[in-house]
Amino acid sequence: MERDTYPAVSAVAAARRDPAIDLVRFTCLLVVVACHCMMVSSVLHKDGTVTTENVLMDQGWFVPVAWALMIVPLFFVLGGVTGLQSWRRLKARGGTGFDFAQLRLLRLVRPAMALLAFMWGGLWVALLLGVDPQVIQLMTAGAAMPLWFLAAYLTAQLSVPLMARFHQRAPILTFAALVVLIVTVDSLRGTLPVLAFSNLVFVWCAVQQLGFLMADGFFEQRSRTWLVGAVVSSNLLLGLVTGVAVYPGNMVVNINPPNLCLLLLGISQAASLQLLKNVIGWLAGVRWIQSMIAVAGRRSMTVYLWHLPLLVGMSGLLLLTNVPKPLAGTAEWWWARIPVFLAVVSLLVPVVWLFGRLENRPTAASHARGPSRIAVVTAAVVVFIPVADAAFNGLTLALLGGGAACFALSVLLLGRVPTPVLPPSPDVNVLKRQEGQSPTLPEPGLSANLEP
Repeated sequence: MERDTYPAVSAVAAARRDPAIDLVRFTCLLVVVACHCMMVSSVLHKDGTVTTENVLMDQGWFVPVAWALMIVPLFFVLGGVTGLQSWRRLKARGGTGFDFAQLRLLRLVRPAMALLAFMWGGLWVALLLGVDPQVIQLMTAGAAMPLWFLAAYLTAQLSVPLMARFHQRAPILTFAALVVLIVTVDSLRGTLPVLAFSNLVFVWCAVQQLGFLMADGFFEQRSRTWLVGAVVSSNLLLGLVTGVAVYPGNMVVNINPPNLCLLLLGISQAASLQLLKNVIGWLAGVRWIQSMIAVAGRRSMTVYLWHLPLLVGMSGLLLLTNVPKPLAGTAEWWWARIPVFLAVVSLLVPVVWLFGRLENRPTAASHARGPSRIAVVTAAVVVFIPVADAAFNGLTLALLGGGAACFALSVLLLGRVPTPVLPPSPDVNVLKRQEGQSPTLPEPGLSANLEP
């Protein structure tokens, strides 16, 4: 499919924000929080050791259910839709790929920096107050899951300008090339296990390309029969490759490092999203849902980053109390998941109120176009160093502090904080140029406000 297959998307059209996408993203976030509440169970053994049990992974019925609950691919599909729209909007207003990378880094790194810094300081205080080091390590591990997702999502988002260029020229060929790379890596992972981690790029970029196709109307132009066929065939193929033991049947096992199964789920979820678009659009138009999304939807990264550390921290602190703790997997334990979920949501409210503003959209500074390309590249490298260390060696309290420092350095390198700078009217800049003066502000839109 060549470049002329899809009509050119104007900056105005790309700027329109679909409330249905915000609703789906928010719903997926609630599913993630609920699933983690059903997974994490801290256990204090008689010998004094502390461990965590993943209760859901031990349930036989969870394997087929995980096909429906594994909504991580859908996050990347939605990220592809909004990422492509944001890039086209920025590019139409004179922005570059480095401007896009700067804005994406700031939008995602600032909330993570606050989490790591707060956890590092709080856990050191707890350690000095005499809390058992095992409990400290238990709570430290609570930041590991959000960090790997942040790294994968950020990698995919930083690739948007490059992948958008390939997509514009040959969308289907680009997607097919990524599929070939995914299958090649999966075929060689037995011989070269380290090679499997390259699919952190290939798989999530391929799923993100599905979002590109959705943004350009590819799924919208397909018939309902085609969409149903895509859902059925992708799930049948998923059942085939897991049934013959080419891949594990448990989708949680398949997620890190990701493999072809996650792409098949992404295809099914993208087609399902298009099938349900009218229903979702109607729900997104309900007034009280709109109000809820307007408040919580713009703080989704803060909710995602903080919910698991809060859950693990709450579980660890409960081990220090005499509160009755039902045995994991019993009926009492399952009923207790309801108050646990409500408690995590309650803890998230003040956290979002305090730290959610770090997700505010970066705004053009009044004194410069932005940091140099070297600064942007260095900031990206600085972010990925502690994340890679945590992925291969595990997250420790020392690495938590080092990660916070690296993220803070990245923010300083990027050199922008939210600033309420209003763009000048075009007439003012034209007048100044005619008088031989330089405009006091950059051209509006060089680093425009962007939604994720």
